[in-house]
Amino acid sequence: MSRLWETGDGIDDLVLRFTVGDDHILDARLLRFDVQASIAHAQMLSEQGYLERGEFEVLSRALTELGEQHRRGEWEIELAEEDCHTAIESRLTAMVGAVGQKIHLGRSRNDQVLAALRLYMRDAIRDLRDRGESVLESLDVLTAEQGHVHLPGYTHMQRAMPSSVALWANAYHGEISDDLAGLLRAEHRVNLNPLGSAAGYGVPVINVDRERTSELLGFLAPQDPVTSVQLSRGKAEATVLFEISLLMQDLGRLAEDLCLFATQEFGFMTLPEGFTTGSSIMPQKRNPDLFELVRGRSAQSTADLQAVLNLTAKMPSGYHREFQLIKAPLFRGIDSAAETLVIMAHAIPKVKFNAKATESAIDPSMYATEEAYRMVEDEGVPFREAYLKIAQRYHGGDAPG
Repeated sequence: MSRLWETGDGIDDLVLRFTVGDDHILDARLLRFDVQASIAHAQMLSEQGYLERGEFEVLSRALTELGEQHRRGEWEIELAEEDCHTAIESRLTAMVGAVGQKIHLGRSRNDQVLAALRLYMRDAIRDLRDRGESVLESLDVLTAEQGHVHLPGYTHMQRAMPSSVALWANAYHGEISDDLAGLLRAEHRVNLNPLGSAAGYGVPVINVDRERTSELLGFLAPQDPVTSVQLSRGKAEATVLFEISLLMQDLGRLAEDLCLFATQEFGFMTLPEGFTTGSSIMPQKRNPDLFELVRGRSAQSTADLQAVLNLTAKMPSGYHREFQLIKAPLFRGIDSAAETLVIMAHAIPKVKFNAKATESAIDPSMYATEEAYRMVEDEGVPFREAYLKIAQRYHGGDAPG
């Protein structure tokens, strides 16, 4: 077969395998978005007079059918095709003949892959936000059912002030809500249309309508100038992964709290047996593996972000083949976050707090701040004086300075 860029005798097989890497596998998730962008591009070409209306309709039907066939598993992207773009165009031409050869007019694989990637990221952001809302709902369930349970609050890993399951859960609810808002803000880089920038220097001679493809694909606007498009590669991806990292950090800290609370030393909470694993040697053990893995995945998310940042650091302007290596950490980070949100939404309502254990952990010293404030409120004592009096009661001798 002939690849989109091929003009001579072909490429060495070993070089092909090395340069393609996993792209033919990774691109499976981009294919439907490349079909969507290709239909929009073809419609623009038709409206600009480069395709007859009937040719556009033939191409649109064929592209839609190719996408449906791929979704049904009737064909896969082959290594020899390199990516979804060659796979689609070669099959399209086989289906409709010479008209299929017209669809690449006014674009390059460079703006083509970016359009598919940005459509994919936009879809992924919205999916993650929906999954995140399920986690928020699970925290609401926990608060409604067990929010009244008293819980010691900690600073420096020491018991500090009285708290409750509601206060604890609502703290994570607030931060995860902020993380989901951050994902929405990440769309400002994702939602710029790269089509029409071609290989990075625009399209000579023919008149492409970048505003029209932006409208058809729901992009906010064309990305300008065209020379900035390749320079921006990795930035939208890193922005998405950064927001994912913040989200995963909060999920990881929530998971760490639950791992601590589940220890015999704390004994604050338990999970149903079906949500824990056992030991191959110690029959008495039940382990909160799912929360440990959430904690671990939160560390991996920052590694995926760093991979993207490192790939693009200090590159000169223009296109470079390393850009394809951004896909793997991007997809991995998105997939891991999606899976983690699902398991957390599933597990959080199953957490059972032991009210007897949590309340017994709240000793009188944890009301010291409240006592000092009451002295201020009831006796008009300056706060620092009240603080020192209460400190003497708990520390004995001279109050701390």
